Amino acid sequence: MSRLSALLRRAFLRGLASVQTLAPLRSLAGRTALVLLVGLVLVQTAGLTIHALDRLDVLRMSQNRDAAMRVIAMYRSVVMASPENRAAVVGEFDLRDGAHARLTVAPPAESLPPMDPATQRQFRGAMLLVPIQVAQRPREILLRGGAEAGRLSAGLRLPDESWLDVTLDMSPPRPWHSLNFLSAFLMMSVAAAGLIWWAVRRLIAPVRTLAAAADALGRDVNAPPLPESGPQEIATAARAFNTMAQRIRRFVQDRTFMLTAIGHDLRTPITRLKLRAEFLEDEELRSKMLTDLDELETMVTATLAFGRDVAADEPVAPVDLPELVRTVLDELADAYPEGAEALSFEGPAHLTVRVRSLAMKRALANLVRNALLYGGGARVRLEKPRGGLLRLQIEDGGPGIPESELEAVFQPFHRIESSRNRETGGSGLGLPIARNILRAHGGDVTLANRPSGGVRASVVLPA
Repeated sequence: MSRLSALLRRAFLRGLASVQTLAPLRSLAGRTALVLLVGLVLVQTAGLTIHALDRLDVLRMSQNRDAAMRVIAMYRSVVMASPENRAAVVGEFDLRDGAHARLTVAPPAESLPPMDPATQRQFRGAMLLVPIQVAQRPREILLRGGAEAGRLSAGLRLPDESWLDVTLDMSPPRPWHSLNFLSAFLMMSVAAAGLIWWAVRRLIAPVRTLAAAADALGRDVNAPPLPESGPQEIATAARAFNTMAQRIRRFVQDRTFMLTAIGHDLRTPITRLKLRAEFLEDEELRSKMLTDLDELETMVTATLAFGRDVAADEPVAPVDLPELVRTVLDELADAYPEGAEALSFEGPAHLTVRVRSLAMKRALANLVRNALLYGGGARVRLEKPRGGLLRLQIEDGGPGIPESELEAVFQPFHRIESSRNRETGGSGLGLPIARNILRAHGGDVTLANRPSGGVRASVVLPA
């Protein structure tokens, strides 16, 4: 028992230590199923142990009864024979399995420990099952050893004062060596493991749905709400999640509408200031004011475009992505003919993805335009889908971006003055708009400096 407990304990600890290394056990369903299964195995082991101990008592009782009836049967055969034939009767006994029987004039030697009183009572009671005349009953019975000692020594005193000395081998009962135990344990464990895994997956399914909804909400603030059904706790969590998502959508919409309203309202005073600046007599002052007003109007226009892109509800449709990229490159080549030779595309001829075509075109145009204006060119490379994702890279040959600014450039209105000054255009909204659009599609865009110089924009989208 102690050895079995030690083995189970080591196996349990080894299983817990491997939880972090086994991929299936990193999930809540896997860990819950493991805990339940380990608990079931421990309960089954305890139950089988109790059953084995009870069975051990029954086996010992049956073994003592069989040994007692065998000994008393030998005694009856001897006592019923005439004194001169008793030796011959003893010689005819079936003495297999290490049994010995002999007639002696003295009690058997004390070579084994005394039999405990409870076993002796069982032994003597079993002897009464063999009918013997009262006058022929043993005058004295000496019992030593037993199943614990592995050997039984029984001395029965005959009516003529001689002794019948019988020795039997009694191997300890081994209930654990039964194949039925192992078969029952394995069958119950396998059946329970299947039921536990099915039940846990059914119970954990709403948690996976909640995680997927949270991930979808992170990509698209207008993701559909969760169904508020199922068990009470799950329905309560779904209602809380939908309430949270609704508040986030309202907050984003309010912020976006406020931003676009401010930008829209600024157009009128900007136009009035432009008209009034035309009447200034100082040519240099008029030129500076008009330049500042043009820059301010560009920022307002970009702000309105940003709000329009965030609030847009364009349907998703199949789009040939290589054709869309080539269209973007052709339009930029027409808009910037001096940089047309620095635009190139590499990738499959056709690849269909489900996206919002106008929004995706705007995102790609912003990335390619940045590479062309600030990096001197754009080399677009589209890879075939792998692992459910497709990757598109846009590389330029410019001076690069400081490492500390690679993530900061995705903040609205953030510009790197050393490489993207106001005179070259740009309002600091191109990259934020591109990232918002790509994340709304379940993808993302990141920037990294190339070892050979320039910047690489890596776009990831679901295939």
